[in-house]
Amino acid sequence: MKDMLDSLNIQPPEHVNLAELADIRDVKIDLSLPKEERVKSYLVQIKNPYCYRYGDIIVRVSFADTEASLEDRLKQYLLSHAGSALS
Repeated sequence: MKDMLDSLNIQPPEHVNLAELADIRDVKIDLSLPKEERVKSYLVQIKNPYCYRYGDIIVRVSFADTEASLEDRLKQYLLSHAGSALS
């Protein structure tokens, strides 16, 4: 599965056809399924988790090669902007 995901991630944005992309608003997740089955269902529905659409907007997702989690980055961002929100 990792090889398949890696190949989807390297698709150049200029080669993306909007009509061929899955719309994330159409993805439905059955929360009664086990986690592994929910992930499989999501991948089947979204087709490419790195490039999909929201209506007419193309969404391209990428991740930095780092040990920091998304939660770590969000905390860092919020703390760095807390001072400006108070002024």
